[in-house]
Amino acid sequence: MTTWTSEELATADTTDEMQISSVRGDTTLSSPRTIWVVRDGQDLYVRSVNGPTAAWFRGTLARREGRIRVGALEKDVTFVDADDSVNDQLDAAYRSKYRRYAKSIVDSINSPKARAATLKLLPR
Repeated sequence: MTTWTSEELATADTTDEMQISSVRGDTTLSSPRTIWVVRDGQDLYVRSVNGPTAAWFRGTLARREGRIRVGALEKDVTFVDADDSVNDQLDAAYRSKYRRYAKSIVDSINSPKARAATLKLLPR
């Protein structure tokens, strides 16, 4: 299994926004969406603030493959449903990393709706 390098993890740690695209049925990439990314240990996670019904999130479920761009890093990824056991750690990671934003904004990424749309990113 491929893992993130320490440099890739550091880039995700120090960059607020990530561009994410999913692979469509015809193998082209969807238009990139800007989202927040957090790290838990050696893993990277994203959430859909609008929950599982958001178009970009539904697109990730179709083929489970896509591409991310965060800072200078561009990488093909596999989208995996996150285990619910990491949600509390991810809530804390979002609160810590994005603490300079309004509390209401950070609370929205930690809402039950967003928690239900949490994906682990695996590098390919």
